[in-house]
Amino acid sequence: MEPNPLKSQSISKSNFFERVYEVTLLIPEGRVTSYGAIARYLGASRSARMVGWALNGSHTKPNFIPAHRVVNRVGLLTGQHHFPGCDTMQQMLEAEGVLVENSKVIDYQKHFWDPATELLL
Repeated sequence: MEPNPLKSQSISKSNFFERVYEVTLLIPEGRVTSYGAIARYLGASRSARMVGWALNGSHTKPNFIPAHRVVNRVGLLTGQHHFPGCDTMQQMLEAEGVLVENSKVIDYQKHFWDPATELLL
């Protein structure tokens, strides 16, 4: 099996951000993942905040990055203030069938998508 090109031990910040976007694009509609799960998948387990920073800037990318599908480790919509309007992230998730109550994904584990198990390493 060939090594996954999204995984690397030594990557620059801009390259890391691009890899975050690549993983985020793979999250299926109706599923969510966490900042930490993406960081672990990319071999940077202590970089969950950097994943968040990358996704905060994703709106400047020419192609749509489904950043609304990335939540914190317990399913809270901690990035919702980076979307236009206070309920935009919730509305986007609910349009995909993910129910949200009090800014938290209902049945988080049911909707959780782990790149480490869903993608070939």
